[in-house]
Amino acid sequence: MCGIVALYSSSPVNQRLYDALLLLQHRGQDAAGICTVEGRTFHMHKAMGLVRDVFRTRNMRDLFGNCGIGQVRYPTQGNAGSNNESQPFYVNAPYGLVMAHNGNLTNAETLLWELYDHDRRHINTTSDSEVLLNVFANELQLATQGKHLDEDCLFDAIKSMHKRLKGSYAVVCMISGHGLVAFRDPHGLRPLCIGTNTAEDGTTEYMVASESVALEGSEFKLLRDVEPGEAIWIDEKGNFHSRQCAEEVTMAPCIFEYVYLARPDSTIDGISVYAARLRLGEKLAEEIKKTIPLDEIDVVMPIPDSSRPAAAQLAKVLGLEYREGFIKNRYVGRTFIMPGQAIRKKSVRQKLNAMPVEFKDKRVLLVDDSIVRGTTITEIVKMARQSGARKVYVASGAPPVRFPNVYGIDMPTTNELIAGNGKDVESIRKEIGADALVYQTIEGMREAVGGLNPAVPDFDCSCFDGRYVTGDVSPAYLNFIEGQRKAAKEAKKKAEREE
Repeated sequence: MCGIVALYSSSPVNQRLYDALLLLQHRGQDAAGICTVEGRTFHMHKAMGLVRDVFRTRNMRDLFGNCGIGQVRYPTQGNAGSNNESQPFYVNAPYGLVMAHNGNLTNAETLLWELYDHDRRHINTTSDSEVLLNVFANELQLATQGKHLDEDCLFDAIKSMHKRLKGSYAVVCMISGHGLVAFRDPHGLRPLCIGTNTAEDGTTEYMVASESVALEGSEFKLLRDVEPGEAIWIDEKGNFHSRQCAEEVTMAPCIFEYVYLARPDSTIDGISVYAARLRLGEKLAEEIKKTIPLDEIDVVMPIPDSSRPAAAQLAKVLGLEYREGFIKNRYVGRTFIMPGQAIRKKSVRQKLNAMPVEFKDKRVLLVDDSIVRGTTITEIVKMARQSGARKVYVASGAPPVRFPNVYGIDMPTTNELIAGNGKDVESIRKEIGADALVYQTIEGMREAVGGLNPAVPDFDCSCFDGRYVTGDVSPAYLNFIEGQRKAAKEAKKKAEREE
């Protein structure tokens, strides 16, 4: 999960790209980068850290140009501790390309060798995004041999690229001297939308971003979502072009975007994230009625922030009191996307503080958006008890996370999931220390989100049901991913010992 943005304008774009990245900061806190183009010259700055820390006045002054792209990075592939992995990525041929990518390629290793052995291209990082950039560059070079770059050449290159790529990808790219390109994978796994604005000189400006909140916060009007498999091109003269470039398209956006990842004030594929979370609360209320006597619950409390809409709606449906029992320190990053269990566990207490006055002698129902590794919820249950709660019940707005996610979310191995390896709910309840544990059902989750837009026929729910919509994820691939992760952990431990 990363956040990407692109802006085409008749005036400088550096400040507005920065502002848009701030609105997408929740999608990645590992690194940030912006690249602008002035004529045929790219200007880039990127580094590890939050947007506000990466960019200083001196950096912003050097980002000249009226077109640019940016990214906030959350590591799912490659070396999270290396600045070389920060995006955007650049390659000089053909023309000069700069790209930012949100997602994860499931055939990156195969493509890596194809690029070296067949396409004669060298990859200098462990990032699948650099692989994607070079696949696109190679197909664009083939499509333009003996020709000038035009609409047909560009879209033919993207069509050929779709045939080679597997996995999830939402992409923004600049081609030096030829404008701005954006495209989305044939399943629409990762979100991408486009908006317009009328500039002071009367020309049309275009912004493409991972979430609609980046457009609206930049005073752009949401035009629509980029369709799965579709590519758009805003050429150097500001003309807008679009074309479906995938031969087989099946819309199946990642349902975890609605459960947790996206901001509640965003709309993705015609579905309000906030409305989806309200409906998740309603469906979860139905499951609670089956499990916990309502007269055994004194108060409903959300675990801030993303579970608030579901918890509030759940309390309303059940006729229970809703209170805020935890205060969040907003200057600590999301524990879910912090690398390493030790860091994640330690940061829970820094991130949340319980108010004893809301817990003392009460039977409390804690509502979380999801339970992934279980580290955070275990600490929170302890905090509730230490603050005087008589009983602590836990409800999850999402079903048990039982399977690895390979499409850009950092939950890649079954053994790291508290519900992995078929563990039953009672075992999980004991492990987190709750008096009762209630999960959303997969059917309830699908109905809650899908009911808001019948035009979205399917969702990727692979981390809940083990069904991978791209059709190429085998047990051998999952074992390969797990082996990579173990090797990375061992290498990190060895480096720490040597220090």
